[in-house]
Parts: sequence; C-alpha cells; structure tokens
Amino acid sequence: MTELRRNIETQPGELLRTLRHTLGPGREDLRLAARLVREARHVYITGIGSSWHAGMAVAALFEAAGRPVHLVDASELLHAHALPRQACIVALSRSGKSVEIVELLEKAARAGARVAGITNTPESPLAERADAVLRLEAAFDHNISIAMYSALTLAGGLLAEEALGRLDEALARGLERALEAAPEALRRWSAQIEDHPWFAAEAPAYFLARGAGLAAAHETRLLWEEGAKAPACAMTTGGFRHGPQEMLAPGVRLGIWIHETILRDADLALAADARNFGAKVLLIGRGLPREAGDLVLEPPAAPPRWSFLLEILPGQLAAERLARLRGVDCDEFRICPYIIQAEGGLA
Repeated sequence: MTELRRNIETQPGELLRTLRHTLGPGREDLRLAARLVREARHVYITGIGSSWHAGMAVAALFEAAGRPVHLVDASELLHAHALPRQACIVALSRSGKSVEIVELLEKAARAGARVAGITNTPESPLAERADAVLRLEAAFDHNISIAMYSALTLAGGLLAEEALGRLDEALARGLERALEAAPEALRRWSAQIEDHPWFAAEAPAYFLARGAGLAAAHETRLLWEEGAKAPACAMTTGGFRHGPQEMLAPGVRLGIWIHETILRDADLALAADARNFGAKVLLIGRGLPREAGDLVLEPPAAPPRWSFLLEILPGQLAAERLARLRGVDCDEFRICPYIIQAEGGLA
C-alpha cells in the first residue's frame, strides 16, 4: 500500500479528531476567530497550494450566505494587494511556515489587520503571531496534503458557520455521521475504480465543478500533478462551456462534480454531450443515475452546504490509482520540498 493510500484511508478518523477538538477544547478559539471575522469590514481568505483550495470551500460558505469575502492566493495577497483598514485575514496553512504566510504576517501587522490562523503546527510563526488560532489536531500526512487539506476545509468551514451564526448541534451531529460513513464509501469507491477504463496513463484530464465543489476540482487537479505527475486542468463547469469545450475529442477525461442544487440537469446534459464527442466522464455527486457517466461515484450524505467535505475523497483515490497506473512514485516529490520557505526558483 502506498503512503498516499494509507493517508486517504486514515483521513476520516483524523477529521473526526479535528471536528471534536474544534467543537470541544478549541471552541473558545473558534469563537474568538469568528468574532474577528464579524468585526472586520474586509475579510480575506488566503493560503497557497492545497491550503488555497481549502479556502475556496470556506469562501463559498460565506458567499452563499451573502457575506462577501476576498479569496486571494497568499503570494498575490502579499505582493499584489494593498490591505485596507479594518481587515481580517483568515490564513490557512498546514505548516504555518510557508514563506508567503510568514511574510504576510508582517504585512498584516504593518497594516493593522487582524489574523485568524488555521494550522496544524502550534510552534509555527502563524500560530505564534496570529490574533486567533484554530489548531487541526490531526496527524500530518506522509507528504502530499490529504487529511491536512480536508482538515483545513473542516476547521475553516466551522469558522464560517460560527461567524454566520449557523453552527449548532444539528450541524455538528450531521458532520460526525458523514465522517463515520466515509470509510465504507472509500471501500466502495476503491472497488469501482480499480481497473476501470476511465483511467488512462496519458489521457488529458479536465475537472469541473460549481460553488464549493470547485475546491475539490482544483485539489484533484493538484493531486494529479503532485501524485500522478500528470498535467491536468480545473475550472468552473460554466466556464468550460465558453471555449475550452473545443478540445473535446475521443480519449479526453472529464471529472465533473454535480452540485446538490445548482444546475444539476444542465450539467448532466453537458456530461452526456461530452460522451457523445468521445470523452470519458467521471461524475461525483449524490442521487445520480448510474448511466449518466462512464464512472459514477456517490459520496455519503452530508449536512446542507457541506458536500465539499467528502467529495474530495474520490478525487484523492483516483489520483492514487492513476499514479500506480503510470508507474510513478506518489509518495515522493521529485522537485518540490515539503515546505516552501523561499521565493524564486523551483527547489
């Protein structure tokens, strides 16, 4: 078993630890971070790499509730944005040590911005210098971010719900039930994807989603690149229809996350049309007809607005499967260090 696969399979238990810590011993920290967000005139959600993808899910919760936030890659926020007065930065980083996050803390201090940090490293610069800190309390992954990515979406999502006044016992119980159902779903998906013809070693892959599902689409794209060492693309489902669809041809692979409420029928029609052009289509979503795609994976039920927490899991399994098919080592980086602590160059 690869270390990546091991991290995927132990992930539900790690997420339960994060959930129980955040709503138990870490509840006062959660309340403090939510207060910083509520009091801010401008809220920035930031991270880099997989942490930025996690921020996509967090931002989607705020935006869908009518609370506008700025979702900005940490490098861009550091170098290309001026921080206004009364700003709060929600910084997501598993290590809390990435160079962009560390330098952003200094920029925030100069601008008088408050910082709510979400990290798994209590001795990191982010944890030591943030005004409020949410600790993930989960085991670090071997290399590629698996449980760390999902724990950031979980803790960040709980922060959003607390700041919006929607965090209650019903939501907590629903999240716990969903995570308890995840191991059985992983076993079911594993059987579905092994030796499935949707997987091809050199096929171009596009990942499409809407709303909070974009977090899973972009994170799966990153796993394709980091784990399977294969190029891929991620974008909104709507955006795909405005030009990129011209590349459809036999052999192309599409992975489409079907949103629980937004344009389900329209996106199923897109999947059918793509198959007519010869593309192989993977669909991820609940209540989908088996014949709607070449491969259909159904996540367990999650509380409303929270499907993003589980719908990354099939993407993780798919990336590990592709790595084995391509004969590459998904457990080691060839070029990228575990923590990027300097800007410029590759290594």
